[in-house]
Amino acid sequence: MDGKLYRADFPIFQIEKSMYLDNAATSQKPQCVIDAEYDFYKSMNANPLRGFYPLSVKATEAYEEARSKVKGFINAASEKEIIFTRNTTESINLIAYSYGLINLCRGDEIVVSITEHHSNLLPWRMVANRTGAKIKYLYPNQNGEFDIKSIDEAITEKTKIVAMGQVSNVLGSLNPVEYVIKKAHEVGAVAVIDAAQSAPHMPIDVQKMNPDFLAFSGHKMFGPMGIGVLYGKKELLEKMPPFMEGGEMVDIVRFDYTKYSELPHKFEAGTVNAGGAVALGAAIDYIGKVGFDVMSQIEESLTKRAFEGMKNIPHLNILGADNAEGHHGIISFTIDDVHPHDVSAILEADGIDVRAGHHCAGPLLEYLGVNSATRLSLMFYNTEEEIDAFIKSLSSIREKMGFKD
Repeated sequence: MDGKLYRADFPIFQIEKSMYLDNAATSQKPQCVIDAEYDFYKSMNANPLRGFYPLSVKATEAYEEARSKVKGFINAASEKEIIFTRNTTESINLIAYSYGLINLCRGDEIVVSITEHHSNLLPWRMVANRTGAKIKYLYPNQNGEFDIKSIDEAITEKTKIVAMGQVSNVLGSLNPVEYVIKKAHEVGAVAVIDAAQSAPHMPIDVQKMNPDFLAFSGHKMFGPMGIGVLYGKKELLEKMPPFMEGGEMVDIVRFDYTKYSELPHKFEAGTVNAGGAVALGAAIDYIGKVGFDVMSQIEESLTKRAFEGMKNIPHLNILGADNAEGHHGIISFTIDDVHPHDVSAILEADGIDVRAGHHCAGPLLEYLGVNSATRLSLMFYNTEEEIDAFIKSLSSIREKMGFKD
């Protein structure tokens, strides 16, 4: 089974003929998502939460219905725990500014996985620099796997925040976030989970997983750019000051007095991205229609096909796990004596779109001993023919660069 059955849902594949294999950066959008955002601006364009006239009420209802869909998507306990942001980056910065700066002080420790995207690393460095707290890194082995003992040793009574991505955007490794969350709670720390690479591919149940905060982006899971989600436990969000101040996030403003709105609106200052939220709701509906079981089956099959083909190419080095099962649709690699940008350019000439560079994970690549890498990342709408074309083009790269193997 591959993605042929679903490609008709995505209009870009009827227009753009290149083979899109850069899904970890952003996913393509099905027609139903495009229609949902279009329909919002066509038939209910008014500022949500502001007016009592019918059009504004209609916009508000659509916006809050989208929040309810997100709540169900991750099985949150309440809509009040769902904050709409622009993306994962903004969500984590919100936590850093509104929780980290307020609750940490000199001598405290923040435990961060070295595999993190910069979005789940740089905000914590900022908190450490401003408060005097210390960053401690969790290091995986060369397969991208974390040893339980190293987690136990890193998380101590000094730990106040633990931050980890559920799936690495470079290695594709599935990290032991449930254990990390449990360990963090044992010492009274809060756990922040970056679900940007997991939310599009697997079910998430925050009540079962039990993170204190969890963030993901709409654009990686078939939704539009500019809409993201922060989940936070209600008891924590209620104690946190607003990330930004301005319109709509207040109930009362006087010369010398301000009363903030209740959750979730306290953290949604200004005119919100209502069209994006509605379209994200449509993306969630689409995922439900296809089903994670079908999506996973296709993606696992394509990952195995790509991995096995890549293992047979001389001078090609795969980063992370030595088996397809450890990559979850993401395979980053290098080719001896060929810069990743040249690899990407040759693939592009053959109509194949991949990503090359440090993938916003500089410390991880430094730890792995490489400056940059090329990344293949899959979605269920990809096909076996695309994988075969990718392997064929990949096999020719060193020869095209003038090497005689």
